[in-house]
Amino acid sequence: MADQIIIRGLQLRCQVGVPVEERAEPQNLLAHLTLDVADFPTDDEIGQTVDYKAVSDQVRELVGRGERQLIETLAQEIARYVLAEFPVNAIRVELEKFILPETDWVGVVIERKRGERI
Repeated sequence: MADQIIIRGLQLRCQVGVPVEERAEPQNLLAHLTLDVADFPTDDEIGQTVDYKAVSDQVRELVGRGERQLIETLAQEIARYVLAEFPVNAIRVELEKFILPETDWVGVVIERKRGERI
């Protein structure tokens, strides 16, 4: 099993939804990211690991750009971006959307590995 960095409950604001009305205003989503990385460093240097603040900030910036109809598409964009920009071997992206009445949330989960076609 790889060492993992977990970002749980990352608050996102974005315009996502199939109906145009749903995309009219940004919505709150929650993201949970699990990053598989090489072995954790032993020398206590941030440069030897993945900076989870940088990941969080850049993911927020990414999702804030443009509109999307599907959270499935958004999850794939996040995975593709993190794999391209950070030294991670694999990523699990979970997104929660608070839109459906009488539910806590609806969501998607994807897992992607470096080198896979996505």
